Amino acid sequence: MESQQRTEIASLGEFGLIDHLTRNNETLNAGTLLSVGDDAAVIDHFGKQTVITTDLLLEGIHFDLAYTPLKHLGYKAVAVNLSDLCAMMATPTQITISIGISNRFSVEALDELYEGIYAACHRYEVDLVGGDTSTSLKGLVISVTAIGEVLTDQFITRSGAKEHDLICVSGDLGGAFLGLQLLEREKRIFEENPGVQPELSQHVYPIGRLLKPEPRTDIVAFLQEQKIVPSSMIDISDGLSSELLHICKKSGVGCVVYDDKIPIHPESKAAADELNLSAITCALSGGEDYELLFTIGQADYEKVITNPAITVIGYITPAEQRALLQTKAGPTHPLTAQGWNAFQ
Repeated sequence: MESQQRTEIASLGEFGLIDHLTRNNETLNAGTLLSVGDDAAVIDHFGKQTVITTDLLLEGIHFDLAYTPLKHLGYKAVAVNLSDLCAMMATPTQITISIGISNRFSVEALDELYEGIYAACHRYEVDLVGGDTSTSLKGLVISVTAIGEVLTDQFITRSGAKEHDLICVSGDLGGAFLGLQLLEREKRIFEENPGVQPELSQHVYPIGRLLKPEPRTDIVAFLQEQKIVPSSMIDISDGLSSELLHICKKSGVGCVVYDDKIPIHPESKAAADELNLSAITCALSGGEDYELLFTIGQADYEKVITNPAITVIGYITPAEQRALLQTKAGPTHPLTAQGWNAFQ
């Protein structure tokens, strides 16, 4: 950005900046009656129920601009919120974006951020309908509220898992955590030796899992098409163990998970080997995969296994049997939550 023209945000003012960032905003949903430009947006879901979620992303806590391109950050800010809607079996429809910025950011830098935001909106047919801007003294702050719709009483919660249900997960796990470890390693090397350029061409997949996650709207569509109604569901933002324990606690059940059934991408496995880490541990405790973890009745097994993006990794047990990890070697261990904790 230093080699390009720099426009100071102060030269536009708050409302001029909002007009600039939303100048190409498009409306994609019939339910968006009034979008950006007034005191509030107006949304009509035509008799469906509304699902709402909010996420806060803070520079230095949730992202590092040393290795996170602003366009990717904008895309990810939207994607992680849409993932929460997917976990409720809702269809994403609208978002609001609020940002806190300091004078080290130019208008051109914010254009790059919003390029990613709009890319995600178009990819998932979501309308940007509002937000706010403010000054930040502690780095970049992004707050996203996502709105979705679901047929009456068709939303899925964390609290419906039943004994004998099958535990399923979409995609593969551990990649985002390993991508973070790789980028942090290269950052340390660069800080010690600024002349050394990072070599990451062999790790495109895990780094992509961190910088550009995708909400699993495709899994929601598949479940709806196959008339599979999960008994419980959650998205994996804080690690498989943590999320599964949330389901067990809310549902009043236990579980058994097989470590050799947990899906891990070959490139993630290679990265774990290079970093001298356990790929299974990364899958269990690493965060930011944004895959869907859900339970289904055994009657839906034949349907769900037709989708190669879904893996059955275990089953639900009575609460007194606790949450257990069954290893391929034989021993069984208590499943423990070692994933992301925002206050530690």
